[in-house]
Amino acid sequence: MKNNTNPESNSVVSNDFSTSFGALILGLVCLLGVPGNFFIVWSILARVRRRSVTTILILNLACADGFLMILTIFFIVYLAKQTWVFGNPLCKALFYLCNSNMYASIFLITLMSVHRMVAVVFPMKLPSVASRKIVRRVIMGMWALVLLIAIPSLVFRDVRIDKDEQNKSRIVCAPNHTLPRHVRFQYAFETVSGFILPYAIIITCYVLILRRLRQTTFRRKIRSEKLILAIVVMFGAFWLPYHVINMIQVAAMWYPADSPTKKILDHITKSSRAITSSLAFISSCANPVLYTFAGKSYIKKNGFTFMAKLFEGATSDHSGAKTTQVGDTDTGYTAAAT
Repeated sequence: MKNNTNPESNSVVSNDFSTSFGALILGLVCLLGVPGNFFIVWSILARVRRRSVTTILILNLACADGFLMILTIFFIVYLAKQTWVFGNPLCKALFYLCNSNMYASIFLITLMSVHRMVAVVFPMKLPSVASRKIVRRVIMGMWALVLLIAIPSLVFRDVRIDKDEQNKSRIVCAPNHTLPRHVRFQYAFETVSGFILPYAIIITCYVLILRRLRQTTFRRKIRSEKLILAIVVMFGAFWLPYHVINMIQVAAMWYPADSPTKKILDHITKSSRAITSSLAFISSCANPVLYTFAGKSYIKKNGFTFMAKLFEGATSDHSGAKTTQVGDTDTGYTAAAT
């Protein structure tokens, strides 16, 4: 157990309101996220007969999110007790797995966006770049990359003795940065590689998709684009506050220890870290809710298999118009042309 000089001396459990609110959020997230994500996994594995690239990516996303939701139990206990009771190995391992999930989620969403862009903008090239063999290798490579770039969260994390707002000692699982540049490196790297760069790719993909759709001579109804775009927006909404706090923490490290500005920035990060981290967890339980709303037209007809129908890209024409359907397979996307 370490108790050394640390430029990031305040832990995320040093604020009573922040920790209580964070524990409440995580409790609700766990109750909703665990069954929701495993229902998605069951729907795809047991009910989807033809799994498209998008469906395979959603399966990986649901597995990662479902596993993360199980881990929230440890953090609920941590925030509720405001002390770490699980030892140093779990301290490192749990935060490493959470950080890995963050990277996995945004990288999978980025792959979805790139795949849809190729399907819409370069449909003739899709069979050669999105075969099952290539997709499998890309996903395996992505997971290897995720486990690699999440290593800083494993290195810069330890159990130590900390002081709370009432100057009482408590055991915390907190960053162990010994130099300001360690703080700047970890949080800047995390935000750039896990948010800014992936979103730059995603935005580029959707700009190209929208440009292509505007060039079409007939009306298209594309479910995959709408669903993936909703996933992208939801992930960004819940993770943006977390990365804003990251950047505030990085900015604080550029000021002298006795600077009033540094004290203000440190107070912001100390009082907000637990809440923004808990909000980030919501993104992992929000997708099942999103899919339920997207597939609500199938619920009455298909019951518990409604999500499988959604992922199969099934379309229905309620107006009675004649439609031409192209399945969202590995070489195409769902469309209805009238």
